[in-house]
Amino acid sequence: MQEGAPDPGLYEFAPYRGRKPFPWPGGGKVAVWVSPNLEYYEIDPPRNPHRAAWARPHPDVVGYAHRDHANRVGHWRMAEVMSKHGFPGSVSLSVALCQHHPEVVADANARGWEFFSHGIYNTRYSYGMDEAQERAIIEDSIRTVREATGQTIRGWLAPALTHTPRTLDLIAEYGLDYTCDLYHDDQPFPVRTRSGDLISMPYSLEVNDHYGFFIYNMSPREYARTLIAQFERLAAEPSGTVMCIPLHSYLIGQPHRIGPFEDVLRHIAADDRAWIARSGEIADAWRAAHREGAA
Repeated sequence: MQEGAPDPGLYEFAPYRGRKPFPWPGGGKVAVWVSPNLEYYEIDPPRNPHRAAWARPHPDVVGYAHRDHANRVGHWRMAEVMSKHGFPGSVSLSVALCQHHPEVVADANARGWEFFSHGIYNTRYSYGMDEAQERAIIEDSIRTVREATGQTIRGWLAPALTHTPRTLDLIAEYGLDYTCDLYHDDQPFPVRTRSGDLISMPYSLEVNDHYGFFIYNMSPREYARTLIAQFERLAAEPSGTVMCIPLHSYLIGQPHRIGPFEDVLRHIAADDRAWIARSGEIADAWRAAHREGAA
């Protein structure tokens, strides 16, 4: 990414209307993937001059404890309804969770979930990092997830959505396949980098449970209706769209929210227009379709 450029320069402009449709495996019109954010927050992290970790002065017991509900309770409730309805997770992982709560990571791995990196801690930000520090985080992520799960990460979502101008170039250099840090399209799209073949995987802020409950102040039923409306619209449009459902189990795993969310999973699972997949599978299918289209 060029600093000071009029636009990021990361991808071509391609109007949505007029693109050639392509089917997902099994004839699906919309690829649906669920992205649980399995995170670890420090109660009193090192201070970053560019952004405070907590709204309250450190140590923020309230903020920490609210998020700690995710790993103690919320994950298990969320994971059970996902497995019940046939939805694998594609995990946005704070890789320090592998040391702090290995039971959570082991459970997700046993369910056949895919892991990609969300940085080390969600209270450590990329702002102000030099290249050596950023490389160390990428290398740590690859090594730690491989040791804990046997998987090699293929994707990246920046910690707390914080970046440097070199982030995408570096993850491509290390051989990652996709980034979730661009919210510019409803289909995968190639990303320009200095080296490597990187695609933008459609993630979502709009139907992210964090935005639904913290920003838009939705009730559980309103959030469920929003997810269903998102799916129905994407499934009705020309094929090749992607719907991501990003989750935080300290939110969606609360007792009063899990029921409406389960209704959403039941609705999507019963619709043959949905191809329910992991993010890596979506990347592979998109690449295969576009290789064939170019042949």
